[in-house]
Amino acid sequence: MTRLKGKVALVTGAASGIGQATALRFAAEGAHIAAIDLNEAALTEAVETINANGAEAVPVTADVSDSVQVRAAIQKAVDTFGHLDIVFNGVGVSGRRWGDGPVADCTEDAWARTLNVNLTSMFLVCKYAVPCLLRAGGGVIVNLSSVLGIVGGDDDFATHAYAASKAGIIGLSRAMAVYYAPRGIRVNVIAPSLIATPMSQRAQSDPRILGRLKDLQPLTGAFGRPEDVAAAAAYLASDDARFVTGVVLTVDGGWTAQ
Repeated sequence: MTRLKGKVALVTGAASGIGQATALRFAAEGAHIAAIDLNEAALTEAVETINANGAEAVPVTADVSDSVQVRAAIQKAVDTFGHLDIVFNGVGVSGRRWGDGPVADCTEDAWARTLNVNLTSMFLVCKYAVPCLLRAGGGVIVNLSSVLGIVGGDDDFATHAYAASKAGIIGLSRAMAVYYAPRGIRVNVIAPSLIATPMSQRAQSDPRILGRLKDLQPLTGAFGRPEDVAAAAAYLASDDARFVTGVVLTVDGGWTAQ
């Protein structure tokens, strides 16, 4: 399919995991890709893969929690391709390394850092991308959240700064969807569950969580794939979803249906 032919897509977190899978899927659907990530080496490799498959992508190394770097990255995308049609916000991080956990135990540093990377980054990218979308006559924003932004997590998933950041993405996205709908911008959210990415390595190697998968994600009893999320993103970014905005699409193997 080439549902995104001729479109210009900005993809953050494009060097690995869901972001990389989405950049590859968008490119396969015909989009030109401005691929953003902080990991320059991995980003270069991801872009080389896209271009080797006959698409057109440009790497943009940037920290999307820094407003100066965000503005420069978006400007580079527009300068390279002439306009902007699609934004996929895929950057996200677990705050466990900084002390995220249950609210009484979560460190203030973990709270601030996790919200900065996961939520403030999406605010900044949207803030500076929306004017570009408006100049193009409208466009699409797809923001990556998590099932933990919708439902509470038990002892195995008690990272409350992470949950708050992912719930904040949903609130921001729905508010944007309503406000910008008359201006031709659609804003939707994808909320994955456990997906086999570098960020979920802890869960992938935890025998307790592996033993719970048949109950947590009963559709397959296994981790989802980054490509499962990328397929959902391609749908939301395409004209197939022209009448869809403000939606939180769970890609979770049945996690939130229980």
